[in-house]
Amino acid sequence: MLPLLSFCTAEQPWLLDTIEALARLESPTTEKTAVDRCGAELAARLRAIGAAVTLLPRERAGDLVRAEITPQAPSAAPILILGHFDTVWPVGQLARMPCEVHDGRLSGPGVFDMKAGIALAMLAVRALQMLVPDRRRPIVMLWTTDEEVGSASSREVLEDEARQSAAVLVLEPSLPGGAVKTARKGCGHFEVAVTGVAAHAGLEPLRGASAVAELAHQILRINAFQDLERGVHVNVVRANGGLQSNVIPEHAHALVDVRVPTSQAWGELAASFAELKPIDFRTSLDCRGVLNRPPLERTPAVVELFETARAVAGDLGLTLGEGETGGGSDGNFTAALGVPTLDGLGAVGAGAHALDEHVLVDALAPRAALIAGLLARLDALALQRQD
Repeated sequence: MLPLLSFCTAEQPWLLDTIEALARLESPTTEKTAVDRCGAELAARLRAIGAAVTLLPRERAGDLVRAEITPQAPSAAPILILGHFDTVWPVGQLARMPCEVHDGRLSGPGVFDMKAGIALAMLAVRALQMLVPDRRRPIVMLWTTDEEVGSASSREVLEDEARQSAAVLVLEPSLPGGAVKTARKGCGHFEVAVTGVAAHAGLEPLRGASAVAELAHQILRINAFQDLERGVHVNVVRANGGLQSNVIPEHAHALVDVRVPTSQAWGELAASFAELKPIDFRTSLDCRGVLNRPPLERTPAVVELFETARAVAGDLGLTLGEGETGGGSDGNFTAALGVPTLDGLGAVGAGAHALDEHVLVDALAPRAALIAGLLARLDALALQRQD
């Protein structure tokens, strides 16, 4: 494993150049032209390291970038490396967040979430090509373009790729200190619509049934669904209703963000929403929920993949921890299919979606070596199982 670390350390200038080139091509999810410009640069750099690259066109989102590195004699299912190059930052953010290295940190819009992760995967592949040429597993990299807004245009493709893969490595940013993510909460929402009875607020207020008042009662009930000890997060994030200052409101609406640790918890929460009943019998409720991303649960298959990664880290002289996060990623989708998925293998740093977004420069080469070593170990395990 140490030769992998030496190679990645020597190639750190290449790594920094790749991260900065991608970060300077700003790629906010909603601006297809900008995202595709970044994707074209990424595709060119992937071809330069020997990958067979395919652009998967999308009508509104940026085109997906699929890259495959196939060994001379493939004889095992591929490993899927997954991530995204869309960001939350608008074009022009570079003026406020210049891409530069200062005090051991590389800063810039999207460097942590997650263009550094893309570059790390590319360097890991280069290290394998140089030092582990007799591999058996193909490596497929899928870089998507709408992860920050729910992955509607890429979900089908990434799930199809995952079903054909032995494991999925997600190059999203690490947890603090470099820990990987062996669990992610499922992300969803409920919409609660209340219909009341309109009336003149001054002349005949008792004829009305306020949808806003009813919604206020229901919000108190909904708040009680939260169970932090079980990891169930329920938060009313938007509420509105009413039209005029002199009219008892007929309609009110609330949006509820929910995060659940397991599919079972989602089912229980959905049942609780379904049981909501009006306080004022003259009003009616309509509750509808959607689980946008299923939870990434810490299954035995996920734990086995983590333990393999931790053993590789140990061989490199590194310590690798694990943890859970409330945010979702495309790894939620692949794990829900039962495919072993390890998330958070990307850069070590902080400030995702914040003005102080950065990655730690000294942690980059060891991280690339960890990814390369994990790919090599998974390849070796495939050969052992064939024997």
